[in-house]
Amino acid sequence: MTRKQKKALLRILISGALFLAGELLPLGGWWKLLFFLPAYLIVGGDVLLKAAKNIAHGQIFDENFLMCIATVGAFGLALYDQITGAESMVGYDEAVAVMLFYQVGELFQSYAVGKSRASIASLMDIRPDYANIRRDGALVQVDPESVAIGDVIVVKAGEKIPLDGTVLSGETTVDTAALTGESVPRDLGPGGEAVSGCINLTGLIEVRVAKPFGESTVAKILDLVENASSKKAKAENFITKFARYYTPAVVLAAVLLAVAPPLFLGGWGEWIHRALIFLVVSCPCALVISIPLSFFGGIGGASKRGILVKGSNYLEALAGAETVVFDKTGTLTRGTFNVTRIVPEAGVEPADLLEAAALAESYSDHPISLSLRRAYGREADAARVGKAEEISGHGVRTLVDGAEVLAGNAKLMRAEGIDFSALQEPGTVVYVARQGRYLGAILISDEVKEDAAAAVRALREAGIRKTVMLTGDARAVGEAVAQSLGLDEVHAELLPAGKVEAVEVLLAEKSENGRLVFVGDGINDAPVLSRADIGVAMGGLGSDAAIEAADIVLMDDKPSELAVAIRIAKKTLGIVRQNIVFALAVKLAVLLLSALGMAGMWQAVFADVGVSVIAILNASRALNTKNL
Repeated sequence: MTRKQKKALLRILISGALFLAGELLPLGGWWKLLFFLPAYLIVGGDVLLKAAKNIAHGQIFDENFLMCIATVGAFGLALYDQITGAESMVGYDEAVAVMLFYQVGELFQSYAVGKSRASIASLMDIRPDYANIRRDGALVQVDPESVAIGDVIVVKAGEKIPLDGTVLSGETTVDTAALTGESVPRDLGPGGEAVSGCINLTGLIEVRVAKPFGESTVAKILDLVENASSKKAKAENFITKFARYYTPAVVLAAVLLAVAPPLFLGGWGEWIHRALIFLVVSCPCALVISIPLSFFGGIGGASKRGILVKGSNYLEALAGAETVVFDKTGTLTRGTFNVTRIVPEAGVEPADLLEAAALAESYSDHPISLSLRRAYGREADAARVGKAEEISGHGVRTLVDGAEVLAGNAKLMRAEGIDFSALQEPGTVVYVARQGRYLGAILISDEVKEDAAAAVRALREAGIRKTVMLTGDARAVGEAVAQSLGLDEVHAELLPAGKVEAVEVLLAEKSENGRLVFVGDGINDAPVLSRADIGVAMGGLGSDAAIEAADIVLMDDKPSELAVAIRIAKKTLGIVRQNIVFALAVKLAVLLLSALGMAGMWQAVFADVGVSVIAILNASRALNTKNL
């Protein structure tokens, strides 16, 4: 609890004690006023001050004005009845109770907002305070913003990585939880990508800076979070406009209720009393506070799961998602080539086949060669490798241990007259032969992410009607991936412009209120991310252009988190709708009853403060994203 909240609670407790004493002690006349007036001023003094300041600045019709006019009016009416000896229509205790419960509601609101803000602000802990840089042989702490591209920074164990770059030396493990929500540390060594905002856990590393601070991962994330509140959802805009016209309308209605009937029916005190109750009931606190708070809670809850939402309008739109379109490489697949299958001929050991291929390709830095050597898992012995010849468009001919080894595609095998068994599977196939004898085939392909199939299933469970994949890969590869994941449609061999055209067709096919979500990670996905109703980028490995163009960022690169984001959005929008219906229904009912003289100040207190507290507590549920 903050210092301000503690002071508010203390004022509520003191005022509450005076209120209770005034109710329980046998007081009458002026003694009652002397007990309840301090109780009122202690708990409501700041509301009176705010109302006066707002009126001075031309902002008259707000909740502070309504609370003041209703409670001061109630005090005035009670005082008038006491002076004139008329039958009391309203008591001092009712005026204090209204303000007391109003402040209790404000405290609840402050606490709930604080909890939401703390959840989002936890991301602010990723902001680095300094960077270590070598100058004149010594380490100096400097502002990260003053470090240039190409500078070498030193990150010690326990420190935050202040800027994006490449590790030059040292090995360590890093905690990426602040960025991705993933609690498992990751290993980082020479050549690895150091991402700003992560915490270096174990060893000292030197990093060559690749981006200035303003373009770093941490700076962009902070910017997204800080600006999220500037983009309002339709529900929030509706409430803002509603309150602007609603408040002066109810004040005018209350004035008419206080003045018009007595001109014909008499009984000024009774009608003024009804008008004051009408004002208390009409205060739109429940709507004005709880609806933005619901969206704020939803964004905060999502951030705890490593899902960054750039504004409540995107959260609202995501709740109406109907079609989800995926890019393939880096989104549903890892985006790196790996050996996925080894198919040796009879009598050939898989390890022998892989070794022959890895040694034959050991001179090359081609991605296929690198994947073979990575699967081999050992450093190639250069002494075993002799003359190597690259055969353009076919493969390589290399001497390994003095024997000729061929490694390449089917065309190489045919050209050399090797009798081989063709492998009919999507991916890149490397066929290997030694001294004219076929050894077998090695399949190299882009591995599907572990949670990709689960992501598609979870999306269906979340109410998504159609799942589609767009890829620039060959049709056979795209269709194989789509089939393994259970996607509804696949469009392959697309250039970036072709992806946009495919999305245009899908946008035309969706229902009027449905939304199309596109999930991508590459720089070529930026145009599609911008065109879709909601663009979702993979934040961990995604390109800067994709993250910039997207409306939502999944920081842990797991496609399954999209279903979580949709469930969070639907839960948040459900809470918003509950609060709107509940608040308006109760208020309209009590407004009507108060105009007819059938509702007193206590019912008014419930219709205003009680409804606000219930709506705020309901809005706070948006923060809880467990068991979704």
